[in-house]
Amino acid sequence: MDALLIAGLLVVLFAVLTVIRSVRIVPQARARNVERLGRYHSTLKPGLNFVIPYIDRVYPMIDLREQVVSFRPQPVITEDNLVVEIDTVLYFQVTDPRAAAYEIANYIQAVEQLTVTTLRNVVGSLDLEMTLTSRDTINSQLRGVLDEATGKWGIRVNRVEIKAIDPPKSIKEAMEKQMRAERDKRAAILNAEGQRQSQILTAEGDKQSAILRAEGDRSAAILKAQGQSQAIDEVFQAVHRNDPDPKLLAYQYLQVLPELAKGQGNTFWVIPSEVTSALQGVSKAFTESLPQSPATRHEAPAISEAAAKETAQAERAAAEAVAEAADVDAGPRQLGPAAATADPLADLQENRHRTS
Repeated sequence: MDALLIAGLLVVLFAVLTVIRSVRIVPQARARNVERLGRYHSTLKPGLNFVIPYIDRVYPMIDLREQVVSFRPQPVITEDNLVVEIDTVLYFQVTDPRAAAYEIANYIQAVEQLTVTTLRNVVGSLDLEMTLTSRDTINSQLRGVLDEATGKWGIRVNRVEIKAIDPPKSIKEAMEKQMRAERDKRAAILNAEGQRQSQILTAEGDKQSAILRAEGDRSAAILKAQGQSQAIDEVFQAVHRNDPDPKLLAYQYLQVLPELAKGQGNTFWVIPSEVTSALQGVSKAFTESLPQSPATRHEAPAISEAAAKETAQAERAAAEAVAEAADVDAGPRQLGPAAATADPLADLQENRHRTS
């Protein structure tokens, strides 16, 4: 009885194990190869799949999604014999699970080695500067070569990126010095351009200022000349309209004469010969008796007093002028022949006594 129970349990266990081995569930974006009696039979698709247990052999799942593989830095020699280390990143996708499993033993290792050899061929034809500045060109060349070589492996290379290019330490120092020199050069050029532009703008401003100032001075000089011309014309017209006599001109001449000696630097001045004639004219103007009209006869005393005051003032002015002329008598005097012997002040006193 016990033996039958144990045998029944073993049969049930074997049946359950057989059912479990005959059912395979494959997740989405995965695939599994099946061999029947040692030969490739089929590829299990995502979902529920049935196989023959103990006859079919199901291999591990293959990921059909795009994969990213970062390879360790590889030393590469450039055209100018410099060793640089290049770190690459590969983006690929398995498109044929059968080829990926049976055409290549380890497709990831194969892709890595193919990337290294292709990278050395591409970079070996470029110098260091081109290598650093031509990453897009290197990436496109790598992708083309890898995609063509891995097509029969059931792999599609979508993208190849160079993550880092590390030149030797000495080259880095030289590059830093070169970049620093380039920056200093650009800074000096920009500074010089700024100074040149500033000087140009300053010169243009000075030019415009000088032009405007010159135009202002010209306009002011023209207006001033026009004003002086109008003033002279008005004075000339006024003189001719009023018709002044020689007595008035002589009196004005004597009033201007003391102004000649007021300057601080005037240590020498010449007395014209007309001074004596002017003094005589003024003396006659204030000493001659004017004809009296009937209206002014009754005011004779008052007029006589006023005339006496004016005469006295004129005499004092004439005396001051003669005194100032006498102070500079040590210098050369240009006097007329009559003035050499005549005394203007004595003539004034004599004319006054005659009128009195």
